[in-house]
Amino acid sequence: MTSLTTGSRTRTTFECASCGAPHPSWVGRCGTCGDWNALVEVPVIRSRGSGALTAASLGVGEVRPLSALAPDESSAVPTGMAEADRAFGGGLVPGSVTLLGGEPGVGKSTLTLQLAAARVRAGGRVLLVSAEESAGQVRLRAERLGAVHDDLWLAGDTSVEAIVAHVDKLQPDLLIVDSVQTVHLAAEGGTPGSVGQVRASAQRLVTEAKARSLATVLVGHVTKDGSLAGPKTLEHVVDTVAELTGDRHHALRMLRVVKHRFGPTDEIGLFAMDADGLQSVDDPSRLFLADRAPDVAGSVVLPALEGHRPLLLEVQALVVRSSTPHPRRSPQGLDGRRLALLLAVLERRAGIDPGALDVYATVVGGAQATEPAADLPLALAVVSAVVGRPLGSDTVALGEVGLGGELRQVTGTGRRLMEAARLGFRRAVVPASTPDPPDGIELVRAATLAEAVAAVGLLPAGGTC
Repeated sequence: MTSLTTGSRTRTTFECASCGAPHPSWVGRCGTCGDWNALVEVPVIRSRGSGALTAASLGVGEVRPLSALAPDESSAVPTGMAEADRAFGGGLVPGSVTLLGGEPGVGKSTLTLQLAAARVRAGGRVLLVSAEESAGQVRLRAERLGAVHDDLWLAGDTSVEAIVAHVDKLQPDLLIVDSVQTVHLAAEGGTPGSVGQVRASAQRLVTEAKARSLATVLVGHVTKDGSLAGPKTLEHVVDTVAELTGDRHHALRMLRVVKHRFGPTDEIGLFAMDADGLQSVDDPSRLFLADRAPDVAGSVVLPALEGHRPLLLEVQALVVRSSTPHPRRSPQGLDGRRLALLLAVLERRAGIDPGALDVYATVVGGAQATEPAADLPLALAVVSAVVGRPLGSDTVALGEVGLGGELRQVTGTGRRLMEAARLGFRRAVVPASTPDPPDGIELVRAATLAEAVAAVGLLPAGGTC
């Protein structure tokens, strides 16, 4: 379809709603990300003006050596929530744009309202644009969270132009838009939530944030596979991309920053959801192990590492005789492919045959443990469940398992073992090349998975099951 307009030519192209890849015509499957039925029609306007393009007409800026530029001294302003400040590297930088994603019901609106209230209590002014919920619903949540303040302003507009007008009038210190998929730009064609509208709206809000040094938080939806909805280019436009994750049936929530132009992305914030909103968790390891039953077969503690933060997680395994020709492999909070790999290594390298058994494995508390360090504790938990012998309530395990059955070191072993020693664990099963441990914990070194199984007394050396 081609239509002519004054001084311009309009045509349409197609873009993938998942990754933003352009396509000249509609096809059923995106050739970049592989999603089916994700292509949407997007109008493209090209100028028909005559004359050669010059540097002046293009607005080409000055080229300067990097050594002649002054560094950006922008510093983060604390949010007033300790765990959020930890994740964001100290707080929100004026002029920065943060994209906050998460599944429905995980607590995105609760977190942003608490951030707004904390900024107001610190003497700031906040504009909260609620394009999804009514003003009455926001007021009810604010009363429950203790977030009703005179300098916390609420707007229900879905027009980006109206949002900019409110910013002109109020001059806030923080702008929150919930959500970027529900606002629209009048100058851009298409409906709210379309690829072109999401991208154009976000770019306009980013431009306003930079020009005004206004810290801005955009709330975004996620797709069923957990990625942020809308074009992938949206993640490149903003300065920070944060994810709020957690099982809605558990209280724990994790704020993880996956992109941050003003600092590292190796820290997470931990919260517990209760009737008063999201509360910072000071000692998450104790929270995960609070209800752990001692001396239970199939239970092993993993000193995990989230960024620079060590967390002690309980990995559990349960095996039962299968009633079907194809035994089940049911992991929760674990990588299913790693579970299948470890079962194969146990059978081939350690003489443990779980082939006729249904294997259930989980990380307690709704946490995730998909890092390589979870290999050894998961394998030991399976062996412990098969033989019916506990590993020991004062023992932790960590290490990567190779296809040859060898055990390999993982990063941050010292920090992991220090956290284990702090909580009273006295023994750690680790790869043979692990350096000396901190005071208060004894290492059980093993070069292979079979040696580790024998070293903790689950099977005699060279034994099979």
